[in-house]
Amino acid sequence: MRTSRRLRTEASGDIVPPGQYAVLAYLAGGPRTLRELAEREQVQAPSMTRIVNGLADQGYVVREPHPEDGRQVLVRITESGEAVLADARSHRTAWLAQRLAEFNDEDRRTLSRAARLMQEMSAR
Repeated sequence: MRTSRRLRTEASGDIVPPGQYAVLAYLAGGPRTLRELAEREQVQAPSMTRIVNGLADQGYVVREPHPEDGRQVLVRITESGEAVLADARSHRTAWLAQRLAEFNDEDRRTLSRAARLMQEMSAR
């Protein structure tokens, strides 16, 4: 969990706050309702509304009518949002590459094996 939080923080850096980064990353998979976003991030609806408002103010997301339920809106990532997400991911990748370069080959192989085991465990 600590590594995950650190990567999330490093991914966003000065680009967007970690909470906004997480929402943008989830929206990259397609438009979502505010409820879906709040559930995913395990926050209350008013908190998610504030996050989405901040992203919308920066032009990273837009709200659009839900095609099946007129009471709801969908939040969709914009091209600007996709660009800032890509920048944040590049920042995270650079940070991680720098940290991994500090390890020797054997330690990197051990980390690689551990990552595969964690993926297998999570898939069950």
